[in-house]
Amino acid sequence: MSQVLTRIALAAAVLVAAAALLNPSPERHRDKIREATGERSQVARVLGLGSLKAFASNYHSLGVASYTTAGEKTLSVGAFGLVFVPD
Repeated sequence: MSQVLTRIALAAAVLVAAAALLNPSPERHRDKIREATGERSQVARVLGLGSLKAFASNYHSLGVASYTTAGEKTLSVGAFGLVFVPD
């Protein structure tokens, strides 16, 4: 039984370490915000609103995950090297 618990603890430690190492940087969040804004609207792409939105964002790291906000709104969420921009 203790071998099973040891393996589970080791797997959990590896997973947490991988999440910490792969936590997306502020620049990856901003790049994804620019890209997503441009994909949603051609006018926003031409006017550069994605760049403005990305510039105005604040990056927050939780160690194993991160997110960006602008005011009270969450612009992007990231973990394990991936960044998601909700609608």
